[in-house]
Amino acid sequence: MTDGLFLGFLISQSFGLGVHGSAAAYQAALKGAKVLGLEQFEFGRVRGASHDTSRIVRKSNSEPEYVALVKSAYKDWAELEELTGQKLLTTTVGLFSLPKDAPIPSSNYTRSLAANDVPHEILSSKEVMQRWPQFDIPDTVQTVYDPATGIVHANKTVAAMQYLARFKGAVLKDQTLVERIIPKAGGEVLIATPKGTFHVRKLILTTDAWTNRLLEPLGTQIPLRVMQEQITYFKPTEPAELENPRFPVWIWGGPQSYYGFPCYGEPTIKAGHDCANNFMSPEERTYVHSPRLQRELSECLQKFMPDCGRQPLRTITCQYTIPPDRRFIISPLEQNKDIIVGLGAAHAFKFAPVFGRVLAELAIDGKTDEDISKFGIPKNVSAAPKI
Repeated sequence: MTDGLFLGFLISQSFGLGVHGSAAAYQAALKGAKVLGLEQFEFGRVRGASHDTSRIVRKSNSEPEYVALVKSAYKDWAELEELTGQKLLTTTVGLFSLPKDAPIPSSNYTRSLAANDVPHEILSSKEVMQRWPQFDIPDTVQTVYDPATGIVHANKTVAAMQYLARFKGAVLKDQTLVERIIPKAGGEVLIATPKGTFHVRKLILTTDAWTNRLLEPLGTQIPLRVMQEQITYFKPTEPAELENPRFPVWIWGGPQSYYGFPCYGEPTIKAGHDCANNFMSPEERTYVHSPRLQRELSECLQKFMPDCGRQPLRTITCQYTIPPDRRFIISPLEQNKDIIVGLGAAHAFKFAPVFGRVLAELAIDGKTDEDISKFGIPKNVSAAPKI
C-alpha cells in the first residue's frame, strides 16, 4: 500500500531533521521545490548533535576550502535571519590558541585565511593576556585572532529553519522512521516507512550516525566513527567578567583540543573537549556523562583560565559522527545520483545554511557554485546499481 505518492511534484526530500536536514528542507523550499522532510524521532530531539544552546561560528580554519565555504555561510546566516525575523548570530570575536606541540601549526591557519582575504591577527601570549586578563597562557603559544567569530543558538536555529521550510510549503513529519530506501531506474526513489511508502525524484540523506543503516542495503558503506561527547556549563566566580564583549569564544588547539564560550543567555560559561573518543553506537548511547571527562575538562580550564571558585553546574551529551579525515561529505552516491549524502563530520553547525543550500542545489539544479570538490564520498566505498 502506498500512502504518499509524491513522484511528479516532489523534487527534494530530506531526512533526518537536525540542523542540516532542516537547512536542506528550507533551502529547497525557497527554490520552489515540493519538499517532504522525515525525522525518525520527535522534533527538538536530543539524540543527535543539533540540540542545546550555543554553537561556534568562525572563519578560522587550517584548510582554505572550509574558509571559503564558511564565508558563504555568513551570508546565508544573514539571509536566514532576515527571512525569519530572528537574531541567530551574535558576534563575539574568537581566539584559536595553538601551543608548540599543536598537531596543526598556526601558519596553516594564517595561510588559509590570507588566501580567502579574511581579516585576522597573530597574537603572542602577552598580547592575549593584555586584552583578556582572564587567561593565563604560556609564552610558547601563538593565537589566531578572528574578529568575525560568533555564537549561534542551536535549538532556535533548527526551529527557525523548520518554520521557514513549512512557511514555504514543505511538509515535515516527525516520528517517521525510514526503514529502507529503494532506488529505481528512471529517476525515482522509494522511501519505505511504517506510515507508508513515498515515491520521490531526489533524496537528500542527512542521517548522521544512522547513514550506513540505509546505505548498506544498497551496497554502500561509509567508514564512520561514532562517539558520545559532552559539554559542561560552569558557574564562574565573576560572571560579569566573562560576558561578551569582555570575553571571547576560545579554542585550545593542542593534541587535546578544548573550546568554550562567554556567558550566553545565563551567567554561566560552556566548555567542552573536542573528540574525546568516547566511542559507541547510537543504540549503545547512554546519555550519561563521563565524570572522568568532566574532571579532565575542569583541570584543563584551571590551567589557562584560573578561577578557584568555578563550579560545574550541568553536563550535556551529544553525538559525533566522523568520516575519514573528519572531512565533510556533500555528494551524490556514485551509482545512485538521485541520492545525495550530507555528513558534517561533527564540525559543521557553523556551515549549516550553506550546507543545506548546497544539498538543495545538488538535488534540484544538479550542481552548485560552491567548491565542494574535496567533499565527495570516500573512495573505498561501493554502490550497487539501481533496480
